[in-house]
Amino acid sequence: KEILEKYHDLFTLQWEGVIGNMCVPSQAEWERLLTNCSAFLFYGMERFMSHVLLNWLVAMNIPKCRLVILLDLVRSLQSYQRIKNSDIHKSCLCVALEKPTETAMLLSLTGVGSVIATQWYTTLQENAERLEILFENLLSFGKTAGQTVHILQK
Repeated sequence: KEILEKYHDLFTLQWEGVIGNMCVPSQAEWERLLTNCSAFLFYGMERFMSHVLLNWLVAMNIPKCRLVILLDLVRSLQSYQRIKNSDIHKSCLCVALEKPTETAMLLSLTGVGSVIATQWYTTLQENAERLEILFENLLSFGKTAGQTVHILQK
């Protein structure tokens, strides 16, 4: 919340979304957020694709969304139990399509211009540091997504 508040005025007055763990967005809410944005940020537990339905995502057309930032792949005991219970009901192919590279490809096929995503499991603190670097470079300094990713790699 602190990071979003810090950069709120630099970008737009139209920040919109779901913050916190008080409610889980419905598939309709995910669709509304993705189709009505120019940039989408997911900062959460486990795999982003474990939160949305694969069949629903591949049927979407979201060319207005120029950038998706996925700061996911954070694991806690509770999130691991949730994902383990969820994965039991999925085919091996569906679980494989939830990996970072496959997720980026699926989002690209729906029309997203660029995807920035973590590739391996991390901590909430490390993702908070990444988010600070992303916002500072994208919003304060006006760097491109490619330039910002290069900075993150260092």
